[in-house]
Amino acid sequence: MNPATREQLMNVSTATLCTALFKRGLRNQFIQDVRPLNPALPNMVGEAFTLRYMPAREDLNPISVFLDRNHPQRQAVEQCPEGAVLVIDSRKDARAASAGGILVTRLMKRGTAGVVTDGGFRDSPDIAKLGFPAYHCRPSAPTNLTVHQAIDINVPIGCGDAPVFPGDVIVGDAEGVIVIPAHLADEIAAEAIEMTAFEDFVQEKVLEGRSILGLYPPTDEQSRADFAAWRQAKGR
Repeated sequence: MNPATREQLMNVSTATLCTALFKRGLRNQFIQDVRPLNPALPNMVGEAFTLRYMPAREDLNPISVFLDRNHPQRQAVEQCPEGAVLVIDSRKDARAASAGGILVTRLMKRGTAGVVTDGGFRDSPDIAKLGFPAYHCRPSAPTNLTVHQAIDINVPIGCGDAPVFPGDVIVGDAEGVIVIPAHLADEIAAEAIEMTAFEDFVQEKVLEGRSILGLYPPTDEQSRADFAAWRQAKGR
């Protein structure tokens, strides 16, 4: 990822990114029903590395499968590149954990940017204390083996109804997680920075008591002139 794009995405909201993508006809890029374990952390930004689960078949998914060093869940944790986000397709099923505190800690120590699942994490109170971006649906104590069978890594997946292709740009904030198609990342980030500047201006004016009519959107010439003056004064 372009370092400048990464820096821009660290300073914009998923709401703003959703609007920028919607302008391009992309309506389903927000991962539904996932939340940060620690909403006080800075934005999570990184390219997607994926893990896909399927429904577990009991005779193929005993606890002994973890003895295999090539188990897809273990390999996903060990192969996820530095600066990337591990995105897990848990079929929107949080009845069993997608991962737990030890695996998430390993991701953190390897320098990845975060982890997202549309299922749940076990050891979620411990994960929340790590200072590492992690997003899930809800806490889930049972081992993943009771419901999920890890089947493949770094393939296209669905996560919370959003399509995720390896290399797509993942951004998470205190509200949730959005997926930006890789080829759009630079232009979406640049547009989001511009949108954020304008929205900060609008918020300031609304707090001062100004009406949104003619301001948001800026259909009045005076609003556009005021924004230009505000940007110059703020250096934005």
